[in-house]
Amino acid sequence: MSYTLSEEQLMLKDTVRRLAKEKIAPGAAKRDEEGVFSHEMSDLLKENGLFAADFPETYGGAEMGFLSCCIIIEEIARVCASTSVIPLVHELGTMPISLAGNDEQKQRFFPDLAEGSKLIAFGLTEPGAGSDVGGIRTKAVRDGDSYVLDGRKCFITHGDVADVLTVTARTNPELPGNKGLGVFIVEKGTPGFSIGKKEDKMGIRASSTVELLFENCRVPAENLLAGEGKGFSIVMKTLDFTRPSVAAQALGIADGALDYAVQYAKEREQFGRPILQQQGLAFLLADMTIQVLAARELLYKTATLLEEVPRDLSRVSPEVIRYSSASKNFASDTAMKVTTEAVQVLGGYGYIKEYPVERMMRDAKITQIYEGTTQIQKLVLAGTL
Repeated sequence: MSYTLSEEQLMLKDTVRRLAKEKIAPGAAKRDEEGVFSHEMSDLLKENGLFAADFPETYGGAEMGFLSCCIIIEEIARVCASTSVIPLVHELGTMPISLAGNDEQKQRFFPDLAEGSKLIAFGLTEPGAGSDVGGIRTKAVRDGDSYVLDGRKCFITHGDVADVLTVTARTNPELPGNKGLGVFIVEKGTPGFSIGKKEDKMGIRASSTVELLFENCRVPAENLLAGEGKGFSIVMKTLDFTRPSVAAQALGIADGALDYAVQYAKEREQFGRPILQQQGLAFLLADMTIQVLAARELLYKTATLLEEVPRDLSRVSPEVIRYSSASKNFASDTAMKVTTEAVQVLGGYGYIKEYPVERMMRDAKITQIYEGTTQIQKLVLAGTL
């Protein structure tokens, strides 16, 4: 299988890299310090058509494919992981509709989402349910032509700034575990839907992470995706598709940290020569480079495989699931290791906020946690063997 980047993808990579360097990187440290979602960055992505990459042309998208979406996330994450969360979560929130939405639902929501004039989030995690989707307690009770939602979600990225959310709830409390779940499209401003606590995070601080509260929240029945009982299948396939987008973010963080560490090692002198010429640090940087290269190859092949998987609820092959989990697991571990070593290369300067590797190290950690922890990825992968 060939997964060499096309001329169009190479052009996209170069364009986003220049945009990131010129428009995103300069304010990254300030946004991190302020810890507030940047509408300016969201508008920048919209103005440059970067939300449209993985949407069908039918609904106003660019239909460039999932690999192109990963390239966008990677290149932005090289300079600002928080900004890369915007297209990452947009892809995550949209995927349930891509997989299970009917034509009417797609026509209603996709044009604005593809344009970026509206943002979307993904409402899955609860205090007692995250890795264990079967632990979902938020209820959705049918009442005439509506469902009434009651419950609480936590750690929802961009839940407060999103115009639309795809929310998982239990439609049949009589059915245990993974059965009896549904996924609903919930629009901002729906009565009974409100935002709770906003989290103060270690990293990706310029993205918002909030609690969602549903109290007698009436959602039109037409906003249910694929029908009752389909929720677990929708969530699982969504994560099969979107884990590599986190891998792309992790790869970008690692590559940005490596690039900065190499440049620093060329300029910083100790014992009469650049520290890059000191074997201990040279070997360290070589190992970091190998990991980044390997993570990129694994991610790009995974994204190419996923471009051949139907966007519906049909079964995903064990091979594709294996690659999806492996890419996320390996890239996130790479991000954590490479950013930690980048701090080490800079020594005392690496520990100072004036230098970006300190922020990159904090940002890297979340990639080992959200959309399935490192340990969950190994469980999923082992299940395909």
